[in-house]
Amino acid sequence: MEQMKRVLSYVRRAVDDYNMIEEGDRVAVGISGGKDSLTLLAALAELRRFYPKHFEVVGVTVDMGFPGGTDFSAVQAFCDELSVSFHVFPTQIYDIVFNARKEASPCSLCAKMRRGALHNAAKELGCNRVALGHHFDDVVDTFMLNLFYEGRIGCFQPVTYLSRSELYVIRPLLYMPEKDVKYFAGKVNLPIITSACPANGNTERAEMHKLLADLERNNKGLRYRIFGALQRAGIDGYREISRMQGIKAYDDEEKNGDN
Repeated sequence: MEQMKRVLSYVRRAVDDYNMIEEGDRVAVGISGGKDSLTLLAALAELRRFYPKHFEVVGVTVDMGFPGGTDFSAVQAFCDELSVSFHVFPTQIYDIVFNARKEASPCSLCAKMRRGALHNAAKELGCNRVALGHHFDDVVDTFMLNLFYEGRIGCFQPVTYLSRSELYVIRPLLYMPEKDVKYFAGKVNLPIITSACPANGNTERAEMHKLLADLERNNKGLRYRIFGALQRAGIDGYREISRMQGIKAYDDEEKNGDN
């Protein structure tokens, strides 16, 4: 499938460049039900078929406990189609964050609790790596959020080792622009679940994403230059690769036009 080849071109390069997967790994893919995590799941399920280092893929969803519940049956069917085992771990995160704590800015606490639940689930399933669906745009957005709101230069790492839980967290989509994720999701009809979070779309991250999109209209390639600066400066584990994917992707986009 042509669409999958494009996704794999990004994913395999990231996995190779940052040594994200080793022989015998058992990788838990955190599945929120959104386009990013489902694209990552499909890519890793395909990659395991031919990658020289043999590894397993497990689908893991942290059920936030939204009122009325969430139907994950379509995701289960998708995992069955990919021959990936799927596990849902129920939590009371929604109730704690929005009812018990009544957080005015719930995202930070929610993210921390979701990470903890996902890591515990991965350990329970015998996994040694957790794969998250952060893509190229997320890298740049996060870097700029840290700069604007915290006054620091930094980003999440491509690969992070968590010593307390003895888990590696990997981000195989870090070279893949969001527009390509959207294109793939639409072409293959991924079973996307719309987020029921009350704060969805009303966050600092959403505002930063819009700001960068506005700036990019008059400054083509802005995101790629920011990403390249991250690599050249060696910030938080990013490093400059001789065949730097970000610049190549931008060059191809200029020559061929958007999808």
